[in-house]
Amino acid sequence: MHSEASPSRGATPPDFERDVHCLLGLPIDAINLAEAERRIRAAVAARLPCFMSTPNVNFLIQSRSDDAFRNAVLHSDLSVADGMPLVWLARLIGIPIRERVAGSSLFEALRDGRGRPLAVYFFGGGEGVAEAAARRLGLGAKGVVCVGYQSPGFGSVEDMSSEETIGRINDSNADLLVVSLGARKGQAWIECNRPRLNVPVVSHLGAVVDFGAGTVRRAPAWMQRAGLEWLWRIKEQPGLWRRYLNDGFALAALLVTRVLPYAWYARRHAAGSAGEGYVEAREAEREYTIALRGAWTHANLTRLRRCFAAAAQSGKDVRLDMTGVSHVDSAFVGLMMLLLGYLQQRGRRLAILPVPRPVRRVIEYCCAEFLCHA
Repeated sequence: MHSEASPSRGATPPDFERDVHCLLGLPIDAINLAEAERRIRAAVAARLPCFMSTPNVNFLIQSRSDDAFRNAVLHSDLSVADGMPLVWLARLIGIPIRERVAGSSLFEALRDGRGRPLAVYFFGGGEGVAEAAARRLGLGAKGVVCVGYQSPGFGSVEDMSSEETIGRINDSNADLLVVSLGARKGQAWIECNRPRLNVPVVSHLGAVVDFGAGTVRRAPAWMQRAGLEWLWRIKEQPGLWRRYLNDGFALAALLVTRVLPYAWYARRHAAGSAGEGYVEAREAEREYTIALRGAWTHANLTRLRRCFAAAAQSGKDVRLDMTGVSHVDSAFVGLMMLLLGYLQQRGRRLAILPVPRPVRRVIEYCCAEFLCHA
């Protein structure tokens, strides 16, 4: 498989130590709310760039037909499961995601946290919504202070990316930029402007602005835990019913054709997948080759993580020679996605040849066919 993209000067090598798994075509970090908060605060403290994505069911479905949208998640520095259905699907497959990390809950944890308050900038929302969210935030928040807001209207990504707009955001010295433009446009705006932003943490958290402004009420905690927040959202925003209906049908199809077959396959091959994987790296003038043998799963990826990090740092195209690979799992596929995402941003290529049948089967169950030849 070859994938190319315009190189991004703002791309930093990914953290290959992330406990990331592929779930229906997207990388998801297996972390809880407290760990996500810790990572955000660490990025702010070190002024390190952190693009956080918050995949939910709508993300999964949209990414099936929108390569740019999917790639934005691949390019993220942190990707959390913002939706109970994702947690349930992960449990079926055996992915160790035990807790939903909703973007709104994470923002609330930051808002109520102790220590130096984080400076937040709201970008997006309907007319007056960001201003209302900023005003209400200043009334009682302890851990977050609003240093700016802007409602850019409903123009194109290019219209919302002027030098004046980016300069206003950068001049605010914000620690956290909350974008609210709709998932597809919001992710695209972040992708477009990441190299120009000096805000360490950037994320599309559309509901945060609405909840903060009080224009939409958040579902009760018991509905969030039960996975019924979508019902509450339809009550609050009736126009969402069609999206939820379409996403529900699409997810049901994936459950039958991908999730349940993978759950059966993973249990059937669990005993036979144990064993040592073998890796050998060879560096040529223009290409970094990683030759793999044996089984590669969540339990034995340590050496491969180091090898992928070295390949990313080489500045060369990368080739994965998978001759003799007998078994992989969602963690291996997730690690490949991190490598692909970084190479895309640097304008480099990832080639995966050959792809043995057992490996191809798992990749297909993971909805990551884009990693392979057609």
